[in-house]
Amino acid sequence: MKRPGLVEIAKIAGVSVSTVSRALSDHSRVSSATKARIRALAAEQGFRLNQTASALRRQRTGAIGVVIPLGHEVDQSLSDPFFMALLGPLADALADAGYDLLLSRVIPRGTDWLDDIVRSGRVDGVILIGQSNQTDVIEAVARGPEPLVVWGASRQGMAQVTVGTDNRAGGEMAARHLISIGRRRLAFLGDPSVPEFADRYAGFHGVVAAAPGVEETVLPLHLTEGDAYSETARFLSANVSPDGIFAASDVVAMSAMRAVADRGLSVPHDVAVIGFDDIGLAAHVVPPLTTIRQDVRRGARLLVKILLSRIEGGAAESVTMRPELILRASA
Repeated sequence: MKRPGLVEIAKIAGVSVSTVSRALSDHSRVSSATKARIRALAAEQGFRLNQTASALRRQRTGAIGVVIPLGHEVDQSLSDPFFMALLGPLADALADAGYDLLLSRVIPRGTDWLDDIVRSGRVDGVILIGQSNQTDVIEAVARGPEPLVVWGASRQGMAQVTVGTDNRAGGEMAARHLISIGRRRLAFLGDPSVPEFADRYAGFHGVVAAAPGVEETVLPLHLTEGDAYSETARFLSANVSPDGIFAASDVVAMSAMRAVADRGLSVPHDVAVIGFDDIGLAAHVVPPLTTIRQDVRRGARLLVKILLSRIEGGAAESVTMRPELILRASA
C-alpha cells in the first residue's frame, strides 16, 4: 500500500501543504498544538518527511559545523577530555534540534581557513570551540553575515558572539583559595597568550599582586598531557618548588600532580594544586582535584540556541557564565 504524501496529509488534517511541512520540520510559525496533531496524524498514516528534500527546498543542509582550531596546540587531540566533555552535550543539543554535526579539527594555515568553512555550502552554521591564537581570523568572519558562534573569551568591542565562562573570576577564585590555605609561592601553568588562559591568568595575577608576601611564577607550557608533565618536571627540577599551583586546565593540573609526586613531594601537603574545567576525571584522580568548574552542558545548549537564532535571522548576544570553585583534596 502506497504511503500518503504531504498533499494527502494536508487534506486529512484540513490545513495547507506548507503548514504540514512546517509542522513536521518543527518550524516556529506553527503552534505546538498544531504540530502535535499533524505529527500524530502523519505517524498514524505511516508518513515520513523526506528531510533531504525538505532541506533543499529551504536551501539548508541540515548540518552544523563544529570546528576546533589548534593554532597554538597542533598536537592536541580530539580525545582531549575537555573537548569530549563539550562535544557530547553539543551533539545531543543539535540532534534534538534536528541537525547533524559535522566535526572538524583544524590546524590553521593562512587567514582564509574559517572563511572557507563557513562559505563551503556544507553547513548551515558553525560552532567554533576555542579561539586559539586565531582572534583576528575569527573577527574577520564574525563581521560577516554567516552564522557563527564561538566558545571562548568575550572582549568588549568584539564582533564575534561568544559563550564561555568568566575566566578572570575563575582565576581570582583559585588565587584566593591558595592564599587562604597559607600558600605563598604560587605558580600559574598555562599559556597566557591564549584568550581564555589570558583571562584566567589575569584574575590569578591580580589577586596575587595585591597579597603581601606572595610570589608568583608563570610556566607557559603545552596543554597535552605528556608535554605538560615533562615541562613541569623540568621546572620543578630547576627551581625552588612552588607550594601552590593553579593550572590552566584539569589535564595540566593532573600532569603537574604526577610531576610533583615524581619529585618526591606530596599533594597537597607540599604543593596544593587547582585545575580548571572540572572534567569527569577530576573527581577520580588521587588525590581528587580541586578545580574551577565551568558548566559545559549549559554552555553547549547556549551555543546551539544562539546559533539557531542566528540562522533564522534573529539577534544574538554573548553569554558569560559564572564559574564555581569545587573543593576536593588536592588543595
